[in-house]
Amino acid sequence: MCRHLGYLGSPRAPAELIFGAPHSLLRQSYAPADMRGGGTVNADGFGLGWYDETGEPVRYRRPTPMWADETLPPLAASVKSGAFIAAARNGTPGMPVSEGACAPFVDGHWLFSHNGVVLGWPESVVALAGKLPVTELLTLEAPTDSALLWALLRDRLRAGEDPLAAVTDLVAAVERAAPGSRLNLLLTDGEVMIATAWTHSLSVLAVDGSVVIASEPYDSEPGWVPVPERHAVRVEHGQYEFFEIQQSLEIQYGNEDRSATAS
Repeated sequence: MCRHLGYLGSPRAPAELIFGAPHSLLRQSYAPADMRGGGTVNADGFGLGWYDETGEPVRYRRPTPMWADETLPPLAASVKSGAFIAAARNGTPGMPVSEGACAPFVDGHWLFSHNGVVLGWPESVVALAGKLPVTELLTLEAPTDSALLWALLRDRLRAGEDPLAAVTDLVAAVERAAPGSRLNLLLTDGEVMIATAWTHSLSVLAVDGSVVIASEPYDSEPGWVPVPERHAVRVEHGQYEFFEIQQSLEIQYGNEDRSATAS
């Protein structure tokens, strides 16, 4: 069911988290600790997306195991960015193994990753997909649940929806259409980061004004906090806040369960 992580803070090399940490994303790709069902090895591709010195997103993806790629380690070490998303994919049976199926997906300044599966795919989400323009469906990067989720989310973002509301309302809508789906979404534009914990593991770490969101902690430092089930986390300006995802498709902005400031 994939592993991903997102970073927002002072510029650093993605290689520190992807390769250098004790339980790095590389290790999680072949020895995950908390998959919660749906496979044990994430070998169906990977991706890294970051922001260059002009603030534009840059992406590197391959449909091969992360450990088999010789380009990623030096590339991830040569880059320093204040925001990035990295992901290792475990493809759902029946879905293609291709570069286009690998996160992160990109649109404008947005980077997106999905960790999980939409149950009953594709029949369960036909009605949701039908709300998109036909051209959006015909130009999906891959015929996968993650690519469709991205198309649905970017449609909301292009319409001007608040990112937190767009992400959480989409999770609630997909849950109504396909109950029991695993919907850990991760989104950033380099300034704000939104993630959800929906029937899958997710943790957050705030240190020295920087915040990491990850499927699993990459070390044993005591600062890691699990994101509560059926909650979203919003990161901005070195702070993070948790929000309960309302299945009524309404966000209770005044009812945060927890907030924290990076220190």
